[in-house]
Amino acid sequence: MKYILSIDGGGIRGIIPATVLAEIEKRTRKPIAQIFDLIAGTSTGGIVVAGLCKKDEQGKPKYSAQDLVDLYQKYGSYIFKSLFLRKAIAWFNGAEYSHKNLEHVLTRYFGEDILSNTLSNLLLTSYDIDNHCPFFFKNWRDDRNLIKLKDALRATTAAPTYFTPKYLKINQINRVLIDGGIFVNNPAACGYASGKRLFPNDDITILSIGTGTLERTIKYSSSKRLGKITWVKPLLDVMFGSSLDAVDYQLNEVMGDRYIRIQSQLKIASAEIDNTTAKNIEDLKQEAQMMINDNQRIIEEFCQMVA
Repeated sequence: MKYILSIDGGGIRGIIPATVLAEIEKRTRKPIAQIFDLIAGTSTGGIVVAGLCKKDEQGKPKYSAQDLVDLYQKYGSYIFKSLFLRKAIAWFNGAEYSHKNLEHVLTRYFGEDILSNTLSNLLLTSYDIDNHCPFFFKNWRDDRNLIKLKDALRATTAAPTYFTPKYLKINQINRVLIDGGIFVNNPAACGYASGKRLFPNDDITILSIGTGTLERTIKYSSSKRLGKITWVKPLLDVMFGSSLDAVDYQLNEVMGDRYIRIQSQLKIASAEIDNTTAKNIEDLKQEAQMMINDNQRIIEEFCQMVA
């Protein structure tokens, strides 16, 4: 049996899957990179999985899942730091947040490491808006494994309107890369496809962890009044959220009970991916604990399976 981990996108809500994974590490007494044969992440999920796959000087996992929870708590407000004037101008020109703060944090945690210098098989998603195609960072691909990890993470987290796209020249091709969440906010199906190529003769089990579903809806009466500018944020919510149910349906049909999904609707925390107030971070930690409590049986059975 081969095990695949998939983590959704969701900005600061990455605290939720990181907390769930910390619980799994605690119960199994194993680092995540030793449990899973392939690990996939989109956007903030990319930061979580890359952190869990980063090696230390002895070739062991450098960060625990709890370390990633601490990253969000310590640097979330720094990454999503914006002056009022910049926020206002962003409705018409430029990104809402400076990419420099994000890049500073990525450099602090990942340094100059390259994709190939990671544990497990690592898959990160992005979309190339210059060539109009998905782009996947894979540490087992010889033509891509020399890419710096921090550059791949900068690309997968470049959510439109929040951060500017990431430009990379890869194999003499210019790539203008944005957040993979615009087409695959739950990368579990991408992980499954790659897993079938990497492990063609093995059965596969996928653990997919979400960052909380949105309760917010767009009513017909409201949608009629939305113009080009005011459609931007609601449309992003639709794009980031719409693929979640589609992937769940596809993998449930194909894999049955070998597709394990841990997800819940946000009850107390904000759905905004950039709400980094101290209160909301505490609320997100509570949401994560409620998700663990609501999925006790699933988590325990999985931990026993991989023990």
